[in-house]
Amino acid sequence: MKVSGVGDTFLNFRLTHAFFFLIMLVCVLSLVVMTNYANAKSRPIPAITIKKVVTNARHVSDTNASKWNTVEMRVTAYCPCPKCCGEYSDGITACGHKIGHKDTFVAADRQFPFGTEMVIPGYNNGKPVKVLDRGGAIYANRIDVFFQSHQQALNWGVRYLDVKIGLK
Repeated sequence: MKVSGVGDTFLNFRLTHAFFFLIMLVCVLSLVVMTNYANAKSRPIPAITIKKVVTNARHVSDTNASKWNTVEMRVTAYCPCPKCCGEYSDGITACGHKIGHKDTFVAADRQFPFGTEMVIPGYNNGKPVKVLDRGGAIYANRIDVFFQSHQQALNWGVRYLDVKIGLK
């Protein structure tokens, strides 16, 4: 038969406090993680600012559109390679378009429906191009212009441009 002494009581006291401290630490860390996750989910997407409306603008492929909104956008570039598209480098865009040899189009946020036309200064000789793709980093006032080669996309870089968006 074993008799508990003062040393055993002290050891039980220390273990109880260590266990209590560990439980409290886990609770605090869980609270911090949940708060950060909730804040990240509730961050608003930056709004697009419309700079001006241009009436009676020349519209090449759709003669019914008579107005354009001009929006300052962050314009980057991509190509159909695995570096740019990752697992989606199969030559088919998000809307199901099979990429052709001389295709020009843009990837834009979901607020711009597929088929929306845009005029991007310095791209496609100033002619309208359609939104035919989406992208993971493409949201709000960001678009990606499509190039056939990775080097062309790199040469484009990052530009902040006034992009005309066709209204129907």
